[in-house]
This record gives sequence, C-alpha cells and structure tokens, in this order.
Amino acid sequence: MLLVGLLALPVPSSGAESGGGTIADAASGLVVLWCVAHAVRTARRPLTRTAAVVLGLPVLGIAVAAVGAGTASAGATGLVRYLQIFVLVPTAVLVLVRDRRDFRLVAWSLVGLALWQGSLGVYQYVTGTGASYMGSDIRAVGTFGPSDVMGMATIVSYGVVCALALALGPAALKQRRAAAICALLLIVPLALSFSRGAWIATAVACGAQLAFAGVRRALRVLAATAAAAVVLVGGFGIGTAMLQERITSITQVTDAPDQSVTDRYTMWAAAVDMWRDKPLTGVGLKAFPDHRDSHASLALSSGSDTGGAGAEFRRQPLLSPHNMYLLVLSEQGLLGLCALVGSWLACLVLGLRRLVQVRGGPAGLDCGLVACGLLMWLLVDFAYADIGGPSTVLTAVVLGLVAWWALSRRALAGEVPR
Repeated sequence: MLLVGLLALPVPSSGAESGGGTIADAASGLVVLWCVAHAVRTARRPLTRTAAVVLGLPVLGIAVAAVGAGTASAGATGLVRYLQIFVLVPTAVLVLVRDRRDFRLVAWSLVGLALWQGSLGVYQYVTGTGASYMGSDIRAVGTFGPSDVMGMATIVSYGVVCALALALGPAALKQRRAAAICALLLIVPLALSFSRGAWIATAVACGAQLAFAGVRRALRVLAATAAAAVVLVGGFGIGTAMLQERITSITQVTDAPDQSVTDRYTMWAAAVDMWRDKPLTGVGLKAFPDHRDSHASLALSSGSDTGGAGAEFRRQPLLSPHNMYLLVLSEQGLLGLCALVGSWLACLVLGLRRLVQVRGGPAGLDCGLVACGLLMWLLVDFAYADIGGPSTVLTAVVLGLVAWWALSRRALAGEVPR
C-alpha cells in the first residue's frame, strides 16, 4: 500500500531524466528486506518449489548478461534493476500478501492511484498544462512529466483492469457499482494519454476478463461502455481530431507512418541485428545504447522532442527499442528471453487454471480476473514498451500480484483471521 501510494507524489525532473532511483524504488528495497525478516521470523519456507523455480528462472539469463556487459558498472546496475523488477519485489509481494482480502486491498489501491493520476491528467489536458503533443501542451502525463509519458498511461491502465475485475467479482452490489464507475471514469485519462500501446493492451486484457466472467456480464458491461463513450464523445466533446488521428495511426504501419513509428521500427530492426551478432547471450545488460548507432539505419532520428508539464523543451535520446521482448533479446539473447518469458507464461497458465477452478464458485473470481488481466496487459504492452522510468516499480508490484494468484497456496484458501 505504501509503495503504491508513493507513486502519487511528484517525480523530481532531475531523477526522471537521469533514470536514477526514486523514493518508490527505495521503498521497494525496504519491502524486500521486510520480506526477508518475515521469513526468518516465521522460520517457514516462504516459497513452494514451483514458485521458487518460476520466479527464479529469469535470474539465469540476467546473471549471464550482466557478466557480458560492456562495463562492470553497467552490468551491476542492470543486474540490480532486473532483479528488483522481475524477481525480488514480485517475490516479496507473494510472501507478504496473506489472503484474498490483502490482494483486494492492493488492487483497490491501484485503482485509487489511477484515479489520482488520471484526474491530474484530465486537468492537464483541459488547461493545456500537460506534456507537449503535436505542438500543444495537452498530453496527460500526471505527475511523471514529459520524460515518462507512459507512466500515467500505465497506471491508469492498471486501474481500469483492476476496477473491471472488481466489478465482475462476487463483492457486494455497492462495491461492484463503485468499481464499474471507476473503470468508466478512467477511460477518459487513458484516452487523453495518447498512448496507442496502452489502448491496445487495455482492450485485450478487458476483453479477456469479460470473456471469463460470462456472456451476460460481458454484454452488460459492453453496453455500459458504449453508452459512456457516446456521452463522452458526443456530449462533452472528448474525441478531438488529435485523438481520432492517433487512433487512425495505429493501422498506419507502412502507409505514411509518423516519425515515432519510423523510429520504433528502426530500433526494432537494430535490436534484432544485435541479437544476430550474439544470439545466445546478447550484447550485455544496459548495452543497447552503445550498439544502437552501429546497427540502426539512417531512418532513425536523433531523439524525440519532449517538453511541457512544467519542463523545458529538450531532445530526449532514444536509448531502448520500446519493445521489452526485443530489448531482452538484444541484451540477454535467447537464453534471457526464454527464461523471462517462460516465467511469465508459466504464471499465465497456472493463473488461468486457477481462474477456471473458481469461475463457478462464490469467492476468488475477482482476484483471478485481476491477476490474469494484469498479466495479459503486460504481455501485450511489452510489444510496444519496455521497463524504464519512475513508474516501473509498479510493474514489479503487479507481477507480485500475478505470482501470488498463480503460485501461492493461500490464493485458494480462506481468509486469514485478523
């Protein structure tokens, strides 16, 4: 809860631009230490064998890639960051979440954070104080600023997925209605983030949640969403020419793509070319920027223009392929990609199996929908984005919720007496 709440605080522009640690990153370290102390105090094995294997699988590729990094400092920095996001914090969340009540509390905290960041984003759009987008300071970015334009979009997407799952669960009618209202409200800042990858990932995740919840519920939710869209677009005018153009640009891959699309595909090609040089272990952690220019074509621009939201205009260098799979493939090779994606797919299979088990029961459906929906969102979004920025630590918390549902015995047990 505290770790999630810290992401509501404004991010210092110096820390965001330099890629340094934040208060939330420091808090995540304390969470890991508390988990270790809890395990020692209880004198119990915190993980099952299956959980240890699934969560520990990415360590193999990360460690090998750290050894192959260009410098010792880059290897150490990359090792700590990857272990933090994909191993240590998810494990700590799995151990510290006691039951479904705790799980729902974290899910509601994600919804609350999304509402806070989303409300700031809508204010930025209305008042013209957001990040720069096509010459106007209207892009909703919340507290993250123009250097992390995906931060608010990611958090709001998590909020939509969690709120929809809670609305479809077995809770009291008032709680389900509140969750449904939250999900509908969060659609507005998600749209105003102008993040195509977040839109696609949210649509896929929510569609999967509705399919698992049943046809009748799915039709009711779709009807409510359509009605809300008509009111927002027709009544309040949300759906400007810029937003419509952004939606249309999703399909413009080869037909007059904008420069951001050209840069993205150029960096994707560069990442694949790096992997061909070292197919098994990759070029090393944090090494993509060092090898980018020697593998990228001339179509790649020097960087992206950022500004607005209280920050001065600056040229931000393109230091990653904006595709998590290709980033891992280029820096960690097939070994790292198979280990990391294999861990995620194992959680997805185990989580979906448990979701099927509780589908007809009175309890646990909302938790299963939250976990599986969040993981599906990540798997889709990672095709358009990678880790980086102050909001990244929340990805670790989300993976912890996914791991708890898929791997913890307590996910299918009763509530722990308080």
